Amino acid sequence: MRTAYKAFGLLVALTLIFAGGESTAQSYPGKPIKFIVGFPPGGAPDTLGRMFGQKLAERLGQPVAVENKTGANGIIATEFVKNGEHDGYTLLVGATGPMVFNPGLYDRLPYDPVKDFIPLGLFETHPLVFAVHPSIAAASLKDLIAFAKANPGKLFYSSGAAPFQVAAELFKKQAGINIVHVPFKGSIPSLTAAVAGEVGMVAVEAPTAMAQLRAGKVRALAVTSIKRFPLLPNVPTVAESGFADFELILWIGLFAPSGTPGPIVDKLHTELAAILAQDSIKERLVAMGYDTAAGNMKPAEIGAQHKADVEKWTKVSRDLNIRAN
Repeated sequence: MRTAYKAFGLLVALTLIFAGGESTAQSYPGKPIKFIVGFPPGGAPDTLGRMFGQKLAERLGQPVAVENKTGANGIIATEFVKNGEHDGYTLLVGATGPMVFNPGLYDRLPYDPVKDFIPLGLFETHPLVFAVHPSIAAASLKDLIAFAKANPGKLFYSSGAAPFQVAAELFKKQAGINIVHVPFKGSIPSLTAAVAGEVGMVAVEAPTAMAQLRAGKVRALAVTSIKRFPLLPNVPTVAESGFADFELILWIGLFAPSGTPGPIVDKLHTELAAILAQDSIKERLVAMGYDTAAGNMKPAEIGAQHKADVEKWTKVSRDLNIRAN
């Protein structure tokens, strides 16, 4: 008899949990949602956050406000979301820098990007591009390596963020060449320096460089994706240029803090996937220089890749002894 009562009690408990979860999903959202962005207005995370926030608001029937909490390479915004309410109303527009590279660039972080967050979906993905000023006698990475070896310490490259420096320094190490790093605060200034010929090479996000590449102001030698970037189909990858395992994919996506109820996570992912499937959104993203293939990824897939990327690039950053300023 006691066993029967226990079984009945367990069944009732499971029924209540299921019903509660279903009710949570059905009643959400009951108030405005906030997207927290760790970078200034006008940048890619802010632009994409506002674009997807507007679409999500239309589908959910509640406003989605974007709040910029800038500073410390995205740490301030990321910590804010981690320490906030885990109820689906405060979400993080996460980018590769704070979510993948910061663990290797800082000895201590106030958050764990894998344990403290649940991926809801990726807005887009894109590689870096290694490009040179037209005056540099290199039409390929092989040519660049030969040029650098013939001119040790005389070739300079720019980058606008620590992750881009990490990628370029890894390439330098694997190629056995000496190219001097010149840091800039942001991708546009670093690209501008290469266009002006102040540096011979730049490591920059492909979308940022598209206009200057098309205008012939800089010449792309390789992209850091393992497969060719659809928007630069004639540019080889670093991997096919002789560095078989070289891959760096950058992304911007939406994250909820761990502990957010599962039904809310599922609902947000479903809505985001529906937005990403819209042809008008795909066309806008492609026009901005982004790949949209990651829109089909499930949270579990994103989470597994995220974990692997954090482990990989934390080790690379520390092996190269690159730290945030």
